[in-house]
Amino acid sequence: MRLLLDTHILLWWQRADRRLGRPLTRAIADADAVYVSAASLWEIVIKVKLGKLDASLDAVFNLEADGFRELPIRGLHARAALDLPPQHKDPFDRVIAAQAQVEGLTLVTSDPIFTKYAVKTLS
Repeated sequence: MRLLLDTHILLWWQRADRRLGRPLTRAIADADAVYVSAASLWEIVIKVKLGKLDASLDAVFNLEADGFRELPIRGLHARAALDLPPQHKDPFDRVIAAQAQVEGLTLVTSDPIFTKYAVKTLS
């Protein structure tokens, strides 16, 4: 299985947060490939800068240490985000949903809003 982590899932993974739960932890550990969107990295940096999030940027940007790959935002993703129905106004989540669609990835998230898009989710 090829996974795309939602922003909060990345943070939970890196913090060994109990909210992630054993089934998701196992799915991430056993996945064929795990991606993190550049949109998630951008979102984290913005929230840290605004004081809304306490996170180690060194850990966040060292994706390889967790065996994860960065997924850049491409023009195809931007176009797909534009075509998404207006279920969600958060631009980061819209890009992540579009990336999951375009790349055929399963989105790991606890946010139920993604079920309103044509995105395969794991929660």
